[in-house]
Amino acid sequence: MMNSRAGDEPAIRVTGLTVRRGGRTVLHGLDVDVPHGSITGLLGPSGCGKSTLLRSVVGVQRTSGGEVRVLGAPAGSAGLRHRVGYVTQAPSVYGDLTVAENLRYFAAVLGAPAGDPARVIAQVGLAGHEQDLTARLSGGQRARVSLAAALLGAPELLILDEPTVGLDPVLRQDLWQLFRSLADQGATLLVSSHVMDEATRCDRLLLMRDGRLLAHDTPAELLRATGTADIDAAFLHLVQAEPVGSPR
Repeated sequence: MMNSRAGDEPAIRVTGLTVRRGGRTVLHGLDVDVPHGSITGLLGPSGCGKSTLLRSVVGVQRTSGGEVRVLGAPAGSAGLRHRVGYVTQAPSVYGDLTVAENLRYFAAVLGAPAGDPARVIAQVGLAGHEQDLTARLSGGQRARVSLAAALLGAPELLILDEPTVGLDPVLRQDLWQLFRSLADQGATLLVSSHVMDEATRCDRLLLMRDGRLLAHDTPAELLRATGTADIDAAFLHLVQAEPVGSPR
């Protein structure tokens, strides 16, 4: 797993990021640094702006202000194509192809090694399903095909938008073990979720509400600072601590 760093610049640096859509401000001047070789969890309720932030990091979101730098380059730069893997909430694979055909196709597009499809199929727990038509897989299995495609070429940065949604607890645990293994090998992961119990699996947390960051810290420090026993309670504490009448 290659890990190229531009000086001391973090893997992701977001400065003053503002996104407006349909006359409404979706992200309000966010400032975020994501360190290399870490798992950063992006948590918050549905509709709080998590996916918009992730799309901004990937470089596919039209922004209204601010700057996003990824691996030392502006987000969306051509040179990042092979260095960043992105998994959307909706599976982004072809239903009329088998699992193996999907991954061979994406491997060819990326110029990934010939053995990569077999490697990533094993990583996401789909061994034995190589010849299954993707359209006939369960929703969770299709999501894993999308994750496998993002792992092709061993990218330095993985942007994962709710990768465990709809998965059973055993598979969720297996995938988080995979995420930890990837981080231990030097990859950087930014993982969104609305499941607060996944927070303890992350090195750092970004807690979002209504397009704003409530907190950016380690799980342990968030619990210490809020005097709470779990991340759910910490989130509620931070919400209740917001000034009355603060703009949304």
